[in-house]
Amino acid sequence: MNTLPSPPGAQRSDGSPVRIGALVPLTRPGWVEAGRHLLAGLELAVGDVNDAGGIGGTPLELVVRDTAADPQRAAAAVDELARLGVAAIAGEYHSVVARAAAARADALGLPFLCSSAVLDTLTEQPTEWVARIAPAQSHGWQIYADFLLGAGHRRIAVAAEPSVYWASGTRILRDHLAPRGGTVMDLDMRALTPTALCDTLVDHRATALLLLVGHPDPAAPIVQAVRRDQRLAEILIGAPAGQPEFDEWAALLGDDGAAIPFLRYLPERLGPLGVRVETALRERLAQAPSFVAFEGYDTVTVLADVLRSHGTDRARMAESWQRVAVDGTRGPIRFSRTPAISVWQWAWVPVQVVDRDPADLDRLRILHVG
Repeated sequence: MNTLPSPPGAQRSDGSPVRIGALVPLTRPGWVEAGRHLLAGLELAVGDVNDAGGIGGTPLELVVRDTAADPQRAAAAVDELARLGVAAIAGEYHSVVARAAAARADALGLPFLCSSAVLDTLTEQPTEWVARIAPAQSHGWQIYADFLLGAGHRRIAVAAEPSVYWASGTRILRDHLAPRGGTVMDLDMRALTPTALCDTLVDHRATALLLLVGHPDPAAPIVQAVRRDQRLAEILIGAPAGQPEFDEWAALLGDDGAAIPFLRYLPERLGPLGVRVETALRERLAQAPSFVAFEGYDTVTVLADVLRSHGTDRARMAESWQRVAVDGTRGPIRFSRTPAISVWQWAWVPVQVVDRDPADLDRLRILHVG
């Protein structure tokens, strides 16, 4: 491991701020709206930390880098941020990108608190340098599979694109559903048009179709094709990765985008801190904040607590994950070692399956809680 020297402690004699690097997808092909929500949460928390006196009287500063959903770009950003002397790295939404960032942070000896990416294997080997706020994919997607079973679905089709993330999701669903009488049919969207997909769904008598594809394309054309095919009037369309969470989905698809269940990482009711942060995020975003914005806020809240307790020494910060005990917007945050998860993990943030109400697209209905 090529560990870079740590920057000075939190009490800066020159008045310079304590810096945290932030990885966020802000341009295409990254999911820009998710990146905007993540950044809003990160920035709001930094402002709140500084309003409360910063890190031992020293201001906290966010140094933002756009990953654009590019793993190589993210790895290069980690290198740059390490040279700039950041105390830690935060953020990222896309799992494959976060995996590249985590590998680089681990190699450099730079603490990385991942906000939103859920891929179980963020690093190939167990590491002390990386922790995660978001739940692991296996945890959330098994809850989603339980929702499907509870709703009576046994013949599941997945419209998938090539990706480590999508392949992992398909495997999780198949492994969880098979012992319970469910089947998963994998449909490669490189080989099928939306119309051909509809024909295949009819032929195989699928009762649910899950979108394991990018947004807006090809997710939106698939939804539109299925909604317009009368043979598939009773099929459930689902999107466990959360594509319908953001207003862009409703704006693009309108009524076609309703009643498509997805995973959301929020409790049924927010506590006082969550309510206050939700109000501030709504004002900042000019729309209802997604769970991704809360993930961003919680990430900085944890890092600020670690910095206050341990200063900016990177090794001491990484050693402190197991001692974190912080009240986040969605509950008490503590990290632990979880079987088959290679990073320090918050186990577990509340998980919901929700959809957009056909009678009111701005309203999200809670269908299942795990």
